[in-house]
Amino acid sequence: MSLLGNDSRPPASWKAAALTAALLAAGTTGLRGAEANSATSQDEVQRFCTNIADEARDRRYMLQSQQLETLKGEVEKRIAALEEKRREYEDWLARREAFLAKAEENLVQIYSSMRPDAAAERLAEVRIDLAAAILVKLEPRTAGIILNEMNSKAAAALTGIMASAARPEDPS
Repeated sequence: MSLLGNDSRPPASWKAAALTAALLAAGTTGLRGAEANSATSQDEVQRFCTNIADEARDRRYMLQSQQLETLKGEVEKRIAALEEKRREYEDWLARREAFLAKAEENLVQIYSSMRPDAAAERLAEVRIDLAAAILVKLEPRTAGIILNEMNSKAAAALTGIMASAARPEDPS
């Protein structure tokens, strides 16, 4: 009987041992090769980084440019909103000035010289915005006496208009 037995093939354990030995032999040379490959790969990494530096910088500039454009758009929207608010306040101011201009000085003189009960009766008949404008221009004491002579609903409505004309409403 031979060492290989009846069969002329080597046992499976021999094949495994031979494969392991071959791998170990390759591994020791592979370690030395890995050190050499490491230096080579560092050089390759350095060259790669150097080669793409311009592209990376361009990409970074492009991203920053896009961010700036986005911010510019937001700022422009806010400026437009502020301009709209400014126009609203200018409109309000123009309406207030027109409101006060309705009650000319001679008309105010006429109502200030009337008896309070008669003035209250007449003011109840005119447009409410005109009546409020006249009352605003009267002396506070005279306006108070006239409002006292009016019915409570009309006096409350006139007081509301006069108060809203005195201070701007915040539209926001």
